[in-house]
Amino acid sequence: MKSKYVADSCCEFPDFFEESHDCARVPLTINVGEKVFIDDASLNMDKFLESIDEYPKCPKSACPSPELYMKAFEGDAEMVFVATLSAGLSGSYQSARLAANLYKEDHPEKKIYVFDSESASSGEAQVLMKAAEYADAGYSFEEIVKKTEEFIENGMQTYFVLESMETLRKNGRLSMMKAVAAQALNIKPVCLGVHGIIEQAVLARGMTKALDKMVELSLSKIKDTRKRTLVISHVNCRERAEKVLSRYISKAEFARAVILNTAGVSSLYAGRGGIIVTF
Repeated sequence: MKSKYVADSCCEFPDFFEESHDCARVPLTINVGEKVFIDDASLNMDKFLESIDEYPKCPKSACPSPELYMKAFEGDAEMVFVATLSAGLSGSYQSARLAANLYKEDHPEKKIYVFDSESASSGEAQVLMKAAEYADAGYSFEEIVKKTEEFIENGMQTYFVLESMETLRKNGRLSMMKAVAAQALNIKPVCLGVHGIIEQAVLARGMTKALDKMVELSLSKIKDTRKRTLVISHVNCRERAEKVLSRYISKAEFARAVILNTAGVSSLYAGRGGIIVTF
């Protein structure tokens, strides 16, 4: 059966996956004060990041409409698998589920399932790549759903390191005093996604130490990485991402490892210089 893989625009698909599978990204809208950005291929990342830096408050993102999702479901695929931003962070999941229910009323022959990735960024891609792995192996729709949900619940890892705590401050998760103190002391947080909720794992003095701690912590949670795909997404810091990749592959073996540029929503929350790692 033919399959299609749909995600909201917080997701970054690796080139190898897009080239071998039918994929679609549904754009979120980001409001930075009076400025409105559509998170698609037309987004000018430099202007977008500059606008965020200049805006004193936290920009707001709006999830895709059900209509946009329904448009993405079109095509000759008999099975459509959707992965969205964590339902704990965005309304994208609920919008996609509504779209799936509406679409199936007119297309009862099409099988559609929406996964709450409980993650973001390349975490969404990891979910769909896992679904594709099972689909390519010939599993039934029901089996693909069951096994992929088990991967989300028990297997996937999402970590990130922030260059600055300014985004956390703007989000109201950190006071101005703490943010200023962190900047003065060069403190970097290592964060992780736990069932869709962002938690601060550890703090480190300096980016190098923070990245080292992220690598050690993430690898300690998984006994065997040999069948996993390591995805490192970065916000305008390719050289840093390459160094992180080197750290990982010097300590563990992966089936595949790729580096990606973050999309708009990922860049908004990770911030300039941020690194996101999933496997």
